[in-house]
Amino acid sequence: MKLKWNKNYFLAFVLIFSIEVGIAIFVHDTFIRPYFGDFLVVFLVYFFVKFFFKSSKYIIALTSFLFCCFVEVLQLFKIAEIIGFADNKIVAVVLGTSFSWEDIAMYFLGFLVLIFLERFGVLK
Repeated sequence: MKLKWNKNYFLAFVLIFSIEVGIAIFVHDTFIRPYFGDFLVVFLVYFFVKFFFKSSKYIIALTSFLFCCFVEVLQLFKIAEIIGFADNKIVAVVLGTSFSWEDIAMYFLGFLVLIFLERFGVLK
């Protein structure tokens, strides 16, 4: 893995981050916030890592998916409560509040779309 800053991935990260923040603050529905936000978070992690490192896009995509799953599993064990941040809204948004197989399914769907877009050169 080689350290290399890529402004395009940084701009993509900022865009996805802005969308995620907008969803967290303004959207309180039953589809966009619980599903689309989870779908996008794989892209968020991927673009963040790709901003710093030049490495296999597929390895970074898989690692991003696995990282999201890891955070989801932390929710299963109520990590926010264990570390004393259960009432902190920012931590609740970042870590989430409850484990869900649906979240993992959305991460996987995001991973598949990410791989598809990279495979066909849509993301550069």
